[in-house]
Amino acid sequence: MRTCLHRTKPHARIAMTVALGVALAGCQLTSSSNIPLNNNSRVFFDGNSDASIGAREHPRVVASYGGVYKNAGAEEAVAKTVGRLVAASEDPSQAYKVTILNSPAVNAFALPGGYLYVTRGLLALANDTSEMAAVLSHEMAHVTAHHGAARQQREEATALASKVVTNIVDDPAEVEAAVASSQRSLARFTQAQELEADSIGVRTLARAGYDPYAAARFLESMGRFSDYASARADANAAPDFLSTHPNTPNRIARAIREARQIGAPGIGEQDRDEYLSKLDGMLFGDDPLQGFVRGRSFLHKALGIGFTVPKGFALENTPQAVLASDGKGTALRFDGADLKTSQSLSEYINTGWINGLVENSIRTTTVNGLPAVTATALAEGWSFRIGLVRKGSTVYRFILATRDPSQGFLSSFEEILTSFRQLSPTEQARLRPLSVRIVKIHSRDTVHALARRMSGVAPSRRAELFALINGQTAKSQLKVGQSVKLIVD
Repeated sequence: MRTCLHRTKPHARIAMTVALGVALAGCQLTSSSNIPLNNNSRVFFDGNSDASIGAREHPRVVASYGGVYKNAGAEEAVAKTVGRLVAASEDPSQAYKVTILNSPAVNAFALPGGYLYVTRGLLALANDTSEMAAVLSHEMAHVTAHHGAARQQREEATALASKVVTNIVDDPAEVEAAVASSQRSLARFTQAQELEADSIGVRTLARAGYDPYAAARFLESMGRFSDYASARADANAAPDFLSTHPNTPNRIARAIREARQIGAPGIGEQDRDEYLSKLDGMLFGDDPLQGFVRGRSFLHKALGIGFTVPKGFALENTPQAVLASDGKGTALRFDGADLKTSQSLSEYINTGWINGLVENSIRTTTVNGLPAVTATALAEGWSFRIGLVRKGSTVYRFILATRDPSQGFLSSFEEILTSFRQLSPTEQARLRPLSVRIVKIHSRDTVHALARRMSGVAPSRRAELFALINGQTAKSQLKVGQSVKLIVD
């Protein structure tokens, strides 16, 4: 959530919060630095493109992911790798616009016309050039196979078919079955696209001279990181039939099979030390302008505020708002809006930005010395608890949503709201951004000794994070002289 969060439009309706748990997912990359390449492959950063879909969506993508991340080392590593992949791809004439997004999320995706996107969070998770190349080659496969255009045509056909059925069939059960059938067909289509991109990507990876097993290796790291970030010790491995992507274990197995058709493990470049050297000093986690997530707390240095969510909730900081979920159907949105000097919180809550507001539920209170108002809203089967806290000319808004308003839901809301506070000057001074530091392993180093040098995460989880970001497992052995990543402030 950016420093300017208080400029959020005050009339955004509360019904939007039912989508709190939905996150952008897929495959994406761009940067606004011009990087010279030592080949003729048409790779460029922030150039022009004739792809109307990509050009139209590009500004929205960049805004949604916190803007463009500028880092010379990361840009050089990406540009060099894309150059090799283009030359080895199924369409070497395809031009690409590559963007590195300023987001800690681990994500990459592609838009029609050669728009490729990768987050700095993904670059930080990768442990060598071949792993980064595996992601990029997968996304390039979506472009060369024209998956974006094909998906759009299929979605339009599905929407039209659903509309025709709805207009003609009188039986609601038949309508529902027909619409569900078309949705399953679309899901199978997009899953087939992902698997095709996996296959093409591994082959391209190998032709470019990289380790073809890197695709499976990085898919496993992504799965582990997802479990870590969402605080799930036992993630459900069951496939989600309507998921855009096939479930990770299935993709890993297929990626390994594809690699085995090329050769035995040990072939191709990995280029670990060179890649990690480019990451040294790169921002990790939240951008300071958007505040910091530290464990279960959100802290914003510039705004001087903070709050904490209950145990079991996982926080996500986005450019638009801070989101949280308990993984059981309860979701939180926190943002801010401008407030007129003469306007009270009671007046503000009645200005029409909340659908289903229960008028007699509005209560005036205080939160740690700051004026506040709470209320309840009911809309489309959802129950909402709203908390507004005023600090100067800004109103900070907590919106907790659930379909099951149990006593636990109400107590969670109270715990979150009452945790909101102003940070002391000392707390603000201590808040510093995290970055990636690359170090060499010495003979006396252990996982726990190296983990103790890390910051920004609870001590009990440092060893787990160290192993995760360095591709380590319970059976891995530290190798003297090997480069590893530490997260420090």
